[in-house]
Amino acid sequence: MGDKLPNLATSTVHLCVDMQRLFGPEGPWLTPWMARVLPQCIALADHCPSATIFTRFITPATLDHAVGAWRDFYCRWPQTTRDRLDPGLLDLVPELAGYAPPAHVFDKPVYSAFASRRVVTHLRQRAVDTVILSGAETDVCVLSTALGAVDHGFKVVIATDAVCSYSDEGHDALLGLFRQRFSQQIAVAPTDEILERWRVS
Repeated sequence: MGDKLPNLATSTVHLCVDMQRLFGPEGPWLTPWMARVLPQCIALADHCPSATIFTRFITPATLDHAVGAWRDFYCRWPQTTRDRLDPGLLDLVPELAGYAPPAHVFDKPVYSAFASRRVVTHLRQRAVDTVILSGAETDVCVLSTALGAVDHGFKVVIATDAVCSYSDEGHDALLGLFRQRFSQQIAVAPTDEILERWRVS
């Protein structure tokens, strides 16, 4: 597939990863570029709200609910467990929240949207074959979701100006990695090019 975009039609959905207040200026995991990529996420959602899916990263109820390496993770970020966190920070940013419904929202306790069968089942029921990815963070949840989509046989398109990370180095490295190592299954392109090619009925 390379950088050549696959056919984008009614079998395509936009999967917007974790654009939540949790990662905005109010939250404990500030992702500085979120404001810069938000207009592109909005443009993709606005293009076809009914073909948009949002995910939300949901932290554990308490530290005792985290296991293994996740417990170590939340020991580093104890203020993010739900017994200590403002629940409103788990919401989508207001600019995107209004798209659901008709957009669907799936919650996840881990990085990948594909860790649960719910998203896969939803996509199979809709006969989806291509997933456009936007959101946060390029080198964490977007990366994990992209690889999960590939594992399930979906074509993936990364909207390069609609993904962001806390780490500029990680963001740049991952976009390069997608191009160099996953070019047969993952395409990368700016949002305006994707929108030009994405035809919806």
